[in-house]
Formats: sequence, C-alpha cells, structure tokens
Amino acid sequence: MALNGHSNGTTTTRTRTIHPGVFAPIPAFFHPESEELDIQTFQEHVVYVARSGVGLVINGSMGEAHHLSREERSLLVRSARSALDSADPPLLDVPIIAGTGAGSTKENLVYSQDAAEAGADAVIVITSGYYAGAIDRQALKVYFTEIATKSPLPVMIYNYPGASGGLDMDSDLIEELARDNLNLCGVKLTCGNVGKLTRIAATVSTSSFIKAHPRHKNDAPFLVLGGFIDFLVPSIYANAHGAITGLGNVAPVRKSVTYLTSPILTLDKQSAIRRLYDLSIQSLTDPSVLPKAQELQGIIARADRTVAVTGIAGTKYLLQRTRGYGGVPRRPLLPTPEDIGEKLLNHPHVVALYEAENNA
Repeated sequence: MALNGHSNGTTTTRTRTIHPGVFAPIPAFFHPESEELDIQTFQEHVVYVARSGVGLVINGSMGEAHHLSREERSLLVRSARSALDSADPPLLDVPIIAGTGAGSTKENLVYSQDAAEAGADAVIVITSGYYAGAIDRQALKVYFTEIATKSPLPVMIYNYPGASGGLDMDSDLIEELARDNLNLCGVKLTCGNVGKLTRIAATVSTSSFIKAHPRHKNDAPFLVLGGFIDFLVPSIYANAHGAITGLGNVAPVRKSVTYLTSPILTLDKQSAIRRLYDLSIQSLTDPSVLPKAQELQGIIARADRTVAVTGIAGTKYLLQRTRGYGGVPRRPLLPTPEDIGEKLLNHPHVVALYEAENNA
C-alpha cells in the first residue's frame, strides 16, 4: 500500500497535525553510572514540555542523536508516544517530529521507517556532513529529493552548518526543494540567517505557492522555523511559522528555586516561549499587544543566547536545578562544572526569563 502517493510499501497512517508554533528538541536522559537511557525521566519531561504548549522534536541535536543507537532512537520515539497517550488527561493530538539524520541516504531511510513504526508523525533530516567537501548543491538536492520521495513520513529539512561540516543550504535550493517535493513539510534554519528565513517564507507562505504546490498531506504543511527563538517576533511578521529551540526545555520551571538574588516561586503555567508565539500572532491583528511581545522577545532573546552557548550540558544543569532531573550528557561530552552552572542559573538573563514566567 502506498503512502502519500509513494510506492515504498509502507502502510503507516498519520492523524496528528504538524501545526505552526514553537517546538523543543527534547534531551535524552541517562543514568549517570551506566549511561543507559533513563526512560522514566524522559517520559516525564516529554509530558511536561507538551503541557506547557510546546511541540516536541525527539532525537535531535539536543537529544544527542549522534550518541544513540538505532534501537535507542526507536525506543525514545515509542516512549514519547506512550507517555503522551497515557498522560492524564491524554495528549493524543500532540505530534512527534523525529530526527533521522544519518551518514548515508540509505541509513536515513531506515531510521525514517523506524520512526514511522514507533509513532512519529514527521521526520527532520540534517545534511550529512562527514564528506562535506564532496557534497555540492546537486548532491544536496539529490539527497533531500530521494529522502522526501521514499520516506514513509513527511520530511523537514534541517539546515545546521555547525553540525554538518559547514554545509549551508541557500534559500534558492530550499525553495526549489519545497516546490518539487510535496512530501517536504518544512525547514529548520539553525544557520541563524534571518534574511534566508525571510526569503523562504516570502515564497512558500503565499497562497499562490500553497495552491500550486499542495503537500501530500494537509496536516503537514511546509513550515519555516528558526533554529533559535531570539528573532521569533520578526519571523512571524515575515510570514514564517515559529521556531525549534532548546530554551523550550528550561522554561517554565515548576518548583521553587532559590537564586543568589531572591527566591522565585514558580507556577504550573504556559511556557514563556509559547506565550511569545501567541503574542506575536495576536499582534498581527491587535497592534496594542506588540509592545508586550517585543518586551518578552528581548528577555527571551538574551536568555536564548546565554543558555545556548552552554550547550546540552548547560540545559541539563538548569533542568537538574529547577526540575530535579537532567543529569549528564553521554561521553565524550562532559557535564557543566558546578561553579559554571551556578553562574548560569543566576545569570541575569536566566533570572529575567524565570521572573517573566512568574509575573505573567
């Protein structure tokens, strides 16, 4: 049986919609001594993030996909789906985007099939950068075209030069791929190029483009997403659709935490990054809320950079201090030293982010 017009023999059925919005790349959590996956903590965190109004990306860069086996990747997707479906109340409509980037096209397609069978709703694919010097524009076009054609799930392009040997796709190529491959459902731009995001959105977000190049599935539209959230407001005004950001893992906090400056009592409420997205969308028709969106954007932009430069270990440190879990990365990555972590927790940009959560 074909899926989405494909003839790859897949019978997977999808029902969950990939909406515009903000998404968090979920970390993989490990038992500190054995470095085996801590599934219980992972599932708790998946539900926590989903309940704060933030979408989910499993097995991405923040999730240390490069450090996971094929079996572990599948296990995490299955565990995330199980946690969402069995939550109280259930989160049955929350979609999962699964990272399936790999060294070869063939391996990527194997991971994509695994993700479909494990309960994912779309996949996100980073360019293969080990042989970056031998991969030109034509090779990139063939790579994503073949994956989009054969994948059992809609495919999102992941443009991250820092993790793919410096390969950086330009807007012309991404627009061309979006036009010619109707199983592509978006692009994540971790190149941080706002101009590129603007150009792509100006093409793919128009009604004429959508009508002329309808996706294979109506519930998987082509989304233009930033890889950071420090420019979300201008992105929305450029007709982009949101962001995938590691900051979605650390805000809001839901436990009392004492900073060097003062105790901040936290509440169970919507994530600051989701609130920023909602304000940005609202401001398109209600300009009176734009100053509030701009103010929150400034707070989030500063926190985004401050946390991002500390990497996976920094994010896990903040989770450990504010949620009681987080732990360490898989080696060779090392945990954040306590003195550096303490400075991060009490950094004015991080404190301002948590204060914004509690003053909403």
